[in-house]
Amino acid sequence: MNEEEFYNKVGEINGWDFSHLQVEVEGAKWNFNEKVKAISRESDSLLDLGTGGGENVIGLAPEFSSLVGIDASQSMIRKAKSNLKTSGILNISFHEMSNHELTFPDQFFHIVTSRHAPFKASEVNRVLKQGGTFITQQVSEEDKLNLKKEFGRGQSYGEQDGKLKQKYIIELKEAGFTSIVELEYNATEYYKREEDLLFLLNHTPIIPNFLDDPNDLDRFNQFVQANKTKKGIYTNSKRFLLIATN
Repeated sequence: MNEEEFYNKVGEINGWDFSHLQVEVEGAKWNFNEKVKAISRESDSLLDLGTGGGENVIGLAPEFSSLVGIDASQSMIRKAKSNLKTSGILNISFHEMSNHELTFPDQFFHIVTSRHAPFKASEVNRVLKQGGTFITQQVSEEDKLNLKKEFGRGQSYGEQDGKLKQKYIIELKEAGFTSIVELEYNATEYYKREEDLLFLLNHTPIIPNFLDDPNDLDRFNQFVQANKTKKGIYTNSKRFLLIATN
């Protein structure tokens, strides 16, 4: 299953909503939405890249005059529109669109966000108003490291930690962003139930093609037994945050 097929499948089933998972997190240094709210004004417009089922951007609706969410996955956008309809919120619209080829006019948005989605720095800068802000949270290479080691494969497994962050910083500078603040954390996660961790692996690309290999379920059970603690099943959440202004 390729990346497009995977996200279309997840969009039909779940969107990008993991709020029901029972997981305890220790050591997270920020909340993404709170960071966005801290730089926003009610008169601002926001563009959310890779919006998934729109769950995150819908939560930001009261902070902005208008919001737009885009995703390249057709089923994710269908899910987002369904979520929007049930929310009753009126100042958001969702569109199927590539993050790398934005069809908006120059200097159109006050803020652009990207939470765990790829982006093209030059396109972000083009659609941002002068003095606008881009804020992105991304998954570091050593995220869920003990899981990836158990399976011998995984998202960015074996790549140098920090490589993606440095790549994005260079691209943002080349695109014309003059100020870039970088933050990072490596938090501890405890999944309370095995089914929560199974749901995560089935609906994210952490372990590519999870369960396609007939040995994957045995590997999962071995991982659970080796990492079970009184608080839950242990793994890590490693993230970096970039806040860039033009």
